[in-house]
Amino acid sequence: MDKFVITGGRRLTGEVLISGAKNAAVAIIPAAILSDGVCRIENIPNITDVSSIIHILKDMGAKVRTVDRSAIEIDPSTISTCVAPYELARHIRGSYYLLGALLGRFHHAVVTMPGGCNFGVRPIDQHLKGFSALGASYSLEGGMVDVSADELVGDSVYLDVVSVGATMNIMLAAVKAKGTTIIENAAKEPHIVDLANFLNSMGADIRGAGTDVIKIYGCTSLHGTTYSIIPDQIEAGTYMVAAAATCGDVLVKNIIPKHLESISAKLEEMGVTVEEFDDSIRVTREGTLNKCNIKTLPHPGFPTDMQPQITALLCTAKGTSIINESVWDNRFRYVEELKRMGAQVSVDGRLAVIEGVDHLNAAPVKATDLRAGAAMLIAALAARGTTQIEDIQHIERGYEDVEKKLSALGADIKRVYVPEPVVPCAI
Repeated sequence: MDKFVITGGRRLTGEVLISGAKNAAVAIIPAAILSDGVCRIENIPNITDVSSIIHILKDMGAKVRTVDRSAIEIDPSTISTCVAPYELARHIRGSYYLLGALLGRFHHAVVTMPGGCNFGVRPIDQHLKGFSALGASYSLEGGMVDVSADELVGDSVYLDVVSVGATMNIMLAAVKAKGTTIIENAAKEPHIVDLANFLNSMGADIRGAGTDVIKIYGCTSLHGTTYSIIPDQIEAGTYMVAAAATCGDVLVKNIIPKHLESISAKLEEMGVTVEEFDDSIRVTREGTLNKCNIKTLPHPGFPTDMQPQITALLCTAKGTSIINESVWDNRFRYVEELKRMGAQVSVDGRLAVIEGVDHLNAAPVKATDLRAGAAMLIAALAARGTTQIEDIQHIERGYEDVEKKLSALGADIKRVYVPEPVVPCAI
């Protein structure tokens, strides 16, 4: 078990290269199951969620060859089962994309209920609604979802709530269905567009991704392809906020600036300077931070996955800031960790009120989930003294080489091994 030890107060400066998008990779890798040939996927982030998905495909019989640190080749022709291994799949949310991919290829899929960060119920009712519309039936037993169909036939699906996971899963199942599938009230996140582009590069016919109506014209087969995943907007946003928190000057490279517009707008509202270039953004800060009110929304609104990081930043902004979390229940569990560092934050349901303080102080804290862990990193970088962050396995689910990247920007961050406590046996 490792922890991060961070001595705060150092200004982050320099350049940081952003990795491939986690939320795209965990859907695109299962999507390769639908191909009749070999898929080469590039710009894959080297994170634990991705390695888990790759491990699952291997366990199911796929041939996976590592080309280099950020590229793999997947040959799905040797997959011999439609049942995902329970122990491997139950810890990550992205395992539910195996449902749509396996259903699309074999017309049968058995996958565990999604895991991942524990900050609210992750219902899959909209996923199942979409599968049912295509002609599938399902059962839930022993924590497993069993979906099957004699034949998949395109139909119209109206999502009762905007759901990224359901939008992508229905796309996966529908791409080989007979006829046309129309998803209305679809989510519009960049990784949905990336999945559609990947499937289209294999010969699919998907139109409208990035809008609230997506049309999928079913095809009989998909061929192999070579495809590069988009940059990770949340990783980029995290380094942008870290630069602001430390009065830094950081050039965030290998990004798509349009994907970051909602984050850039809020940073500028807080008095941070943001300069956009073709594939990079420079973030600089001088002076105090202004208060800011934020409401998380589906894309193109402010992303819920950036809410903990921006909250950590607002802890030292002048005045009172209000955060309205409209996407997830119980996503403010990390606030208790910020309070250990001197933050003044009160939470009422989905609303957090932040009274800015002069500075944060170091304290022992833990990462309660992936993005909360990123918030702890930001708070520790800005705090006075040396902070210890435990449970960093959550952080490594979504951030590639975070220790190295922060060190290269001038942060004082070290990884320290902590032996597991020995529990004496009862006599």
